[in-house]
Amino acid sequence: MPQKNKLSLSVQYPDPRLKDIVSRPQLRRWIQAALLAPAELTLRFVDADEGRSLNRDYRDKDYATNVLTFSYSADQDGDLSAGQDEDDGIIRADIILCAEVLQREAVEQRKSVAEHTAHLVVHGVLHAQGYDHENDEGAAEMEGLEIEILEVLGWTNPYADR
Repeated sequence: MPQKNKLSLSVQYPDPRLKDIVSRPQLRRWIQAALLAPAELTLRFVDADEGRSLNRDYRDKDYATNVLTFSYSADQDGDLSAGQDEDDGIIRADIILCAEVLQREAVEQRKSVAEHTAHLVVHGVLHAQGYDHENDEGAAEMEGLEIEILEVLGWTNPYADR
């Protein structure tokens, strides 16, 4: 069995609607499955107003989105940035999940909230490590990793119905 990377995790629920649906041990398991290095992460479950505000302020997109990742350790090319010390190699990021959008998408995609949350957590953790889907090559690589990780976790391919 692969060794788990060290994980310091803070989970915040300013929007508490998923607090009793998705447990902290589940979140840790999903994160660990996607980690390639030690990490210090904050997962924050927000409402649509906060999700929209963050998306607007940081991405110039005026709508609430399902997941946002603010990585302090890798730039878009996966290179070390000011937020990561070359000696410690620790991934540092805030991952914001919009509970309202997440729940709506789960219904639309005919998935459980837990299954969709697992996918978005894995997606956010990969972003924190420098993966992106800005071009076809990056999207194919990231989606492939998501599919593999979710399969190990016992979930189906989230892209199968596209």
